[in-house]
Amino acid sequence: MAKINIIVSRHSAFYSPLISAIWGGFLAAEGLEANYAAATPDHTAWQALSDGSADVAQIAVSASWGPLARGENLDLMHFAQINERDGFFIAARQPDADFTWSKMQGRDILVDHLGQPLAMFKFAAHKQGLDYGSLNATDAGEPDEMEQAWRDGKGDYVHLQGPAPQQLEKDGLGYVVAAVGDAIGPVAFSSLTA
Repeated sequence: MAKINIIVSRHSAFYSPLISAIWGGFLAAEGLEANYAAATPDHTAWQALSDGSADVAQIAVSASWGPLARGENLDLMHFAQINERDGFFIAARQPDADFTWSKMQGRDILVDHLGQPLAMFKFAAHKQGLDYGSLNATDAGEPDEMEQAWRDGKGDYVHLQGPAPQQLEKDGLGYVVAAVGDAIGPVAFSSLTA
């Protein structure tokens, strides 16, 4: 069986189409033995593709923004869309059936500061009439660090990829009040790249 090294920018249920292709036996049925790994801050999915340690990567299109801005020649191609919505949610400390984005103005919010999640959050805020600059946005680190900061009592709102906000709600520590994808609509968020 031919081996294929697949790296993902983050391990998340949001990427279930790719995960299902691997663990559902679909790649094996095509004669491919998949090796699955998640990127780290020290070895990103983009770097794994560039150095040949990965054959295919799941990344957001924003992974191309930095290299393109630096004028680098990108020898990689986004070839298959994984999902077409932003998979991030906003959780609050209290339930709020009447939530509007304007309620976050002047409040402390832990925002995912990775390229595409941050760009999409800012775009959603703009579409909802909220000036991102009016927020007390905090970069609390990687998603697990953001979740821990929230659990430690930091922030009035937190912006996390599903299913983390739903888990916070299940644990009684937060309440999902908005889906960023609903505010933006269809968008090419993540894709397979080689």
